[in-house]
Amino acid sequence: MTLTSPTQPPPAYAPPQRRVALVIGSGSVKCAAALGLWRVLQREGIGLDLIVGCSGGSLYAATTALGFTAEHAADLSARLFTREATGQRDRAALLRAAFPRLLGFSERFGLRSDRRVVAGIREAFGERTFADATVPLYITATDFHTGEQVVLSRGSVAEAVRASIAIPFAFAPHEVDGRLLIDGFMSDPLPVGVAIKEGANVIVAMGFESPYQTRVTSVGRFAFQMSSIMTNNLLRASFAFHGLAHHGEVIPVIPRFGERIRLFDTAKIPYIIDEGERAMEEQMPYLRRLLAASPAPAASPVPVAPAAAV
Repeated sequence: MTLTSPTQPPPAYAPPQRRVALVIGSGSVKCAAALGLWRVLQREGIGLDLIVGCSGGSLYAATTALGFTAEHAADLSARLFTREATGQRDRAALLRAAFPRLLGFSERFGLRSDRRVVAGIREAFGERTFADATVPLYITATDFHTGEQVVLSRGSVAEAVRASIAIPFAFAPHEVDGRLLIDGFMSDPLPVGVAIKEGANVIVAMGFESPYQTRVTSVGRFAFQMSSIMTNNLLRASFAFHGLAHHGEVIPVIPRFGERIRLFDTAKIPYIIDEGERAMEEQMPYLRRLLAASPAPAASPVPVAPAAAV
């Protein structure tokens, strides 16, 4: 142990550096708003130290971290979040659900075939791994057997994105590194805690409320309604917790859509991107002051409640 001489001045205090993170929560096609958010940060010259993505947000977290253009990312989401890509029923799974003893039922159950979605994800990301990201990337999923949040930060990006979007009942759970995983929103629809654990102290968090079904006329709609109820309650709880915990500056960016955005409204992606840009611009004055100030810890802003889905 080294002792400091009484005649020597004490070591200078080095305040912690600002580490800026972007967290993109679950929200299906609404997550394209993150492209508008990123457009503002680039225009302002604000770099990111890490990116966290969950569920639909994992797609945009991955494309941003890997350096895809906004146009490329928008085109990718327009091809993935369509009824044609996600709406093909898995008839064999339906039969196994109807006759489990006769045909056998397993935990790898999904009402819809993921063939086109998997093909699109693999075409987009190819053999890219987390090591190829220009900004450290973290994608969250949920362990099917324990319910624990799983943070994916190495290996195949395509496999991680597929696991993170494994919507219960819709798509079958997906295995990564020997763990059977389901959608990241099941453990936390806005995983700000991951950014905090990785040392971020300025966190731009874009979250979305899931739309409720206007009519429940099928098993699929019933499943989506149950998912929306759970996701929205978890989202509110997450905002409330991080608003009180004061672990760092959490800046909520909540697009307020004047139009109803359904799960597969890919035609509205340009509008969604514009609303994401507008929502980020509203928070820029505070973010500028925060980044311009001394890096010493500051009080967290008053949490903003998520906007209700229209």
